Amino acid sequence: MLPGVPPLVLLCLAFSLGHPCPATCSCTDTHTVDCRGRGLPGVPTPFPLDVRKLLMGNNSIQRVPEDFFLFHSDLVYLELRHNAIAALPDGAFASSGKLLYLDLSYNNLSRLDGSLFRSAERLVKLCLGNNQLAEVDEAAFASLEHLQVLELNHNRLQRLSVAALAALPSLRVLRLEGNPWLCDCDFAGLFSWLQENAFRLPQ
Repeated sequence: MLPGVPPLVLLCLAFSLGHPCPATCSCTDTHTVDCRGRGLPGVPTPFPLDVRKLLMGNNSIQRVPEDFFLFHSDLVYLELRHNAIAALPDGAFASSGKLLYLDLSYNNLSRLDGSLFRSAERLVKLCLGNNQLAEVDEAAFASLEHLQVLELNHNRLQRLSVAALAALPSLRVLRLEGNPWLCDCDFAGLFSWLQENAFRLPQ
């Protein structure tokens, strides 16, 4: 046993390294795991610890384990579209500092908290379209300085804080269509921000 390393961590390491590909999935190469369309009710385990691209779309997954990125911190590409995720636990994306692409579209998310993506500071593309989002905290994207594509289309948003978007200096594509916007002073502020930033947000 390695000194200073908890037995549970050693067990997880040995288990993951001994099973390079989950039985319910396919592995196209040493760093890609494809679990799409397998009818999975949850995230299967174990995964290889050095997985970089994980495809889990078109399943029935309801939650992302809180410690998922603790053991899979090399993930660069994560697709969870077309599942049944209604909420993301605080800290779900802790240790996700290498993640560049995250697709959570076509789920049942209803809100985004301010600290949710705090550790995912290297994200370049974030897909949240076709959920049930009615609330986005103004600090939800505060750490995403490299984010270039943000999709919030076809949700239930009536309002969106300009502060949430102003925190994204690298933003180049923003999708907001298909939301039931409330035409009030807040929307006027959002509309003005979109006009002022039209030079970097081409339609």
